[in-house]
Amino acid sequence: MTRLRIAVVEPYLSGSHRAWAYGYKNYSRHDVAVISHEGRAWKWRMQGSYITLARSFRNTISASGPFDVVLASSMLHLPAFLGAARSDLEGVPVALYFHESQFTYPVSPRSQPDEAYPLINWGSAAVADLVLFNSEFHMSTFFSAARRLLQRFPDHRHTDFLDEVRHRSLVRGVGVELKRFGEIRSAYRDPPVILWNQRWEFDKGPAQFAAAIRELASGCHDFRVVMTGERFVGQPEEFEALPGLLGNRLLHFGFAEDDDYVSLVRSADIVVSTALQEFFGVAITEAVYAGAFPVLPNRLVYPERIPTKFHEHCLYSDGELLEGLEWALTHPDERKAIATALRSEMDQYDWGVMAPHYDESLEGLVA
Repeated sequence: MTRLRIAVVEPYLSGSHRAWAYGYKNYSRHDVAVISHEGRAWKWRMQGSYITLARSFRNTISASGPFDVVLASSMLHLPAFLGAARSDLEGVPVALYFHESQFTYPVSPRSQPDEAYPLINWGSAAVADLVLFNSEFHMSTFFSAARRLLQRFPDHRHTDFLDEVRHRSLVRGVGVELKRFGEIRSAYRDPPVILWNQRWEFDKGPAQFAAAIRELASGCHDFRVVMTGERFVGQPEEFEALPGLLGNRLLHFGFAEDDDYVSLVRSADIVVSTALQEFFGVAITEAVYAGAFPVLPNRLVYPERIPTKFHEHCLYSDGELLEGLEWALTHPDERKAIATALRSEMDQYDWGVMAPHYDESLEGLVA
């Protein structure tokens, strides 16, 4: 097929969203332009970015020519963007990629639920020509939650559109720059290193992680801890006491730039998630590829991400995180064997593998 011009429209260019947009740009066989705003003030991005992004879209066309297809992030108010950019989009198909959705996103105790944002997600899916989800779990929960919300409205509930949208939906995992983590370590560390590499926010369950580490620290286990990941405002209050509690057992505490981040992830023997929501799990994918044994909730996307034969040891039920960590600490040989086997399961998410799948989906949409 001839080389396409693809516009990736991302209102929230930060963290995994930035890595996704530029990862696809770097690995696609087509010409990809990223049209974006910086990643902050997410509610304003969902509500208002369509006007300024439509202007940027027009300016990009003026500078370098029209696009064949648009790939928009789910942070975009797509119906509004289509209206604002209508003179530049005649005959141009639009795909929508769901990194996350607001239907099932856990609400912080400091916030109130707001139906406006899941309705933006639903309206965007309803007008897209192709809808892409980053996991089967995400696609399934999206349509179930959308049906529950739409059925509450008095009339013209849109529920008859749900099947139509699902029929034009596909799963395309997030591409990840995995090769930068190099080869897996042949030996495990003694004492083993436990890694937390999630965003330091409420939806990643910092309170549960901190409680488990406190329990481990009060026992007889010898271990070290690395805590890294993005922070947007401050740190969870549950983390504040951990440096004093752990002392020299805490090897790193805070954000790390990419080279340091790669080294920290490669140093880990065990990676932990206590997430309240996870639709894909880029950080966990990176750590498992680098050779860390995963201790993950037996819910969300994780049963899909980890092969069934490893669920018994890698996935913990609610209330059993401590037992999962203790098993990993006390069974180094089994832990290492499972971690080694899981690395190859992550290969499918490398951008070198994923980008051709994206290309194929968008080529089909244009055709």
